[in-house]
Amino acid sequence: MSAVWISFSLLRSRETHLRQLSVFSRRAVLQPVQVVSSLQKTWTPGNPTWCCRSLHVDSPPMVPGQSFSYVHGASSVSLLGQTVGQSLQAAADRWPHREALVFVQDGVRKTFSQFQEDVDQAAAGLLALGLKRGDRLGVWGPNTYHWILFQFATAKAGIILVSINPAYQLKELEFTLGKTTRPAYGDCDRQQTDRDCTCRGCDAGWKQTAPPGAAGPADQTVLRRPHQHTVHIRSPKGATLSHHNIVNNAYFVGLRLGFNWKPIRACVPVPLYHCIGSVIGGMCMALHGITLVFPSAGYDSRANLEAIQNERCNFLYGTPTMYIDMLGQPDLHNYDLSSVESGFTGGSLCPPEVMRKLRTDMNVKDMIIGYGTTENSPAAFVGYPRDNEELKTETVGCILNHAEAKVVDVSSGEVVPLGDPGELLIRAYSVMLEYWDDPDKTSEAIAKDRWYRTGDIASLDRFGYCRIVGRIKDMIIRGGENIYPAEIEKFLHTHPNVQEAQVIGVRDERLGEQVCACIRLKEGLDCSREEIRNFCKGQISHFKIPHYVVFVDSYPMTASGKVQKIKLREEMEKKLGL
Repeated sequence: MSAVWISFSLLRSRETHLRQLSVFSRRAVLQPVQVVSSLQKTWTPGNPTWCCRSLHVDSPPMVPGQSFSYVHGASSVSLLGQTVGQSLQAAADRWPHREALVFVQDGVRKTFSQFQEDVDQAAAGLLALGLKRGDRLGVWGPNTYHWILFQFATAKAGIILVSINPAYQLKELEFTLGKTTRPAYGDCDRQQTDRDCTCRGCDAGWKQTAPPGAAGPADQTVLRRPHQHTVHIRSPKGATLSHHNIVNNAYFVGLRLGFNWKPIRACVPVPLYHCIGSVIGGMCMALHGITLVFPSAGYDSRANLEAIQNERCNFLYGTPTMYIDMLGQPDLHNYDLSSVESGFTGGSLCPPEVMRKLRTDMNVKDMIIGYGTTENSPAAFVGYPRDNEELKTETVGCILNHAEAKVVDVSSGEVVPLGDPGELLIRAYSVMLEYWDDPDKTSEAIAKDRWYRTGDIASLDRFGYCRIVGRIKDMIIRGGENIYPAEIEKFLHTHPNVQEAQVIGVRDERLGEQVCACIRLKEGLDCSREEIRNFCKGQISHFKIPHYVVFVDSYPMTASGKVQKIKLREEMEKKLGL
């Protein structure tokens, strides 16, 4: 049955053409539609026939097609079979003189042909050092030209890249380096580490040409290290991604964002060691010919605004926190941001109020939100540029091409009715191969039928759009009531004095947990605990109203701009004497 459905999905958009071919009868084309109608009327939990549904996503779905919490993003656009190195070579052949990379702080500018030449020479240098196909090479550093150079050079040489979080401490770094066969160092930012690191290995073969066959095979892995979900020092998990994973994910994300039909000059403040930077940034550059502008080695809101103005960027990358910081700059109105047209955000939920301010204060007419995890290479859902305001502010986009998603009951694992919340699962070409050298963690995350458990609570609508309720681990259980922080954070962002709000659960002897709101106020404005609580009364359920309100100047952050909620909880419990 599944083979029949795949054929129909691919051919549906060409129905007019198929009618002219005698080999296909009208009855064969219409028969699956009749089956769908039957399925929609007979759905029950656990019914195996739900797996046959699909939704065409080459353009925004116009007709609702879902009747239960499963969606398959059918597409007439085929997956790519090329490697990372082949993707960059094709870009250099097609746009040799187009600017590919700009590193503002370092004064580096490279066209596609120049970048391709540097990648070939760096790959030859790595091979001249004695590194060989299948070896693992660690890159530890901020956003500099050498980082993205070695991202593509390792792929060209068939070497596995281990991207290392520059915020790692000694024990974390020791573990990560233990996973690599040979240590290598990128350009390290003196502001982020005291270690004096240099780029070693380039000079040995810098003037050589990469030998024939140096490019790795299509299944050559790229090892990435996502953020830990806890701040306790422990061995971080290594999500192992293939060329096939990241090439295709970047390709379809780029198509969804419109990179294939208009010139893009993108401001990229997100870190390259993170998948948003290296895949949705670096790989989209190689596949769609866009120009990437990196404002600074480390995150700097003012540098971002200057880069947008001086480089005339028309597209922005960023996490919600990065955008909040830029919106919070007191002299924001002094910058010329007229070139900005659209942007992309992901990494965490973006409050609707922030999305609206981006449009009014930063000229971002189309802010496109996406959802994913490093384990998904990284995107699974991405919005369309022409989505209406509700979809842009209330969902994380529509299912990506050639991906499946379902929402299941956390306890039973059964698919829930449409619109009901449950754990989000993803199955696609983009799901990682494994957690490196960790079969137990891999089997916990990926079932035998290749469904990946995200750990996020979500719901699906009839058009294949996803709403994220929150993370299972972030859920607050107050006296038996399940509370999702994202809902309260979204409401608190509507307060006129609030710049940013983060909600956590803290210990309580009677109720188990209490709601604690940690609030950053807008510069020059003041507020009290009672004002915040009174603002909530009558607007959200009484048990969701923050019991504790703490005003803060900053939050503990990861290097990629995500709030470390577990560390924030520890700080608040200590401050409140709990």
